[in-house]
Amino acid sequence: MSSGVRCWGVVPAAGVGQRMGAAIPKQYLNLAGRRVIDHTLERLLSHPRIEGIYLALSPQDELWRECDFAEDPRIVRIEGGEERCHSVLNTLGALKQQAADEDWVLVHDAARPCLSRSDLDRLIDTLMEHPVGGLLGVPVRDTLKAVGSDGGVERTVSREGLWHALTPQMFRLGPLHQALENAIAKGALVTDDASAIELAGARPLMVEGDASNIKITRPADLQLAADYLSRCE
Repeated sequence: MSSGVRCWGVVPAAGVGQRMGAAIPKQYLNLAGRRVIDHTLERLLSHPRIEGIYLALSPQDELWRECDFAEDPRIVRIEGGEERCHSVLNTLGALKQQAADEDWVLVHDAARPCLSRSDLDRLIDTLMEHPVGGLLGVPVRDTLKAVGSDGGVERTVSREGLWHALTPQMFRLGPLHQALENAIAKGALVTDDASAIELAGARPLMVEGDASNIKITRPADLQLAADYLSRCE
């Protein structure tokens, strides 16, 4: 690791997870006896290179206080924003008061509880000296179809060079903060951090990860995540 350069986790968790159709946000659903977010945070906190985590939560969030890490001093709670990009920007602004612009930030979805240590190691080791940064991803393996508004297939899309973007996404604090500020100012409500870096004219590096690093989005994902977690025990 570069001398003096540190790594920080940023976890946006202010969303409500509408597609899940649950009474509570998906990050607080039960997964193998614990809340989803507790699995996620443990994956980051247990890594020796992560200095701490800045966690973006809704101001109305009353469930966080019941979580395993609610009182953990390594976690700083920050008020989230209307969209994911606003939440990340808020956390980066707060982190800049403690961290240096050249420090690395690993932005990870709260609803990705199956991140493996080997993927986290590979991401950090690969990007530590990279001039831009990058993200975990997996190549697209299924046939892709472009579908019209009526549900009819219009064409088959080549999957050559296409990847599924995962998290964490790892970039230096200063450039990522600036890129997100600029994207939002232009009205681009980017759904991931790499998109902001791309809009700034840089090329993030894709680092191949494991397909088990799924995002909890729909009810069936909970059982799939539980299966992945059981294999890691």
